[in-house]
Order: sequence, then structure tokens, then C-alpha cells
Amino acid sequence: MRLTRIDPWSVMKTSFLLAIAFGVVTVVSVFIIWSVLAAAGVWDSVNQAVQDVVGGEDASSWDIEKYVGMSRVMGFTMLVAVVDVILITAIATLGAFLYNMSAALLGGVELTLAEDQR
Repeated sequence: MRLTRIDPWSVMKTSFLLAIAFGVVTVVSVFIIWSVLAAAGVWDSVNQAVQDVVGGEDASSWDIEKYVGMSRVMGFTMLVAVVDVILITAIATLGAFLYNMSAALLGGVELTLAEDQR
């Protein structure tokens, strides 16, 4: 069997759905990691370490969660997930078009399917 053409529309739909799944997994995993770090007291430890190193009144008002708070981290993660969905879909579709052009020139990929002989 010779694979000489891949339908770009099917590739686009499939890659879009897989990219959406990847984006959801990314957002959920970042949420879980951030929650575990917060429950473990990492942010309080970082604040205490900064206060110990810097000292003075400036350090007592400094809070790491102003910079890496849940809302900021999740907002950035969702932005990255949306950009990833767009890029993955576009790159996969472009790959299908490039494969079709190279398959027209070189003849495609030969695929042999065989049954397991028992």
C-alpha cells in the first residue's frame, strides 16, 4: 500500500483536538503543581529567605505571591496553551501540505500491513 496523499483538513481537525487536549493537560498540571507548592509552604519559605537575606523594612513588605500568584500563573499558562493550540494546529497542517508536495514528487511512503501468523 502506497501512502501518496494525506488530507490536510483531517490533519487539521485531528491536530486541533489533540492540541486542545494537550492544553487542558498543561493547565491542569500547572494548577496542581502550584497548589502542591502552596500547600507545602514553599511561598512562605521563599518570603522568609528573602527577608533573611535582604533584611530591613523593604523585605518585610515583599511577597513572592505578588509575582507568582495563582491568578498570574494560571493566566500565563492559559495564554501559552492557546498559543500552543494555534501553533500545533498550523504546523501539523503545514506538515500535511509539505508531505503531499513531497509525495507527489517522490512517490510517497510504502506501507506494508501483515497479519500475525500463528
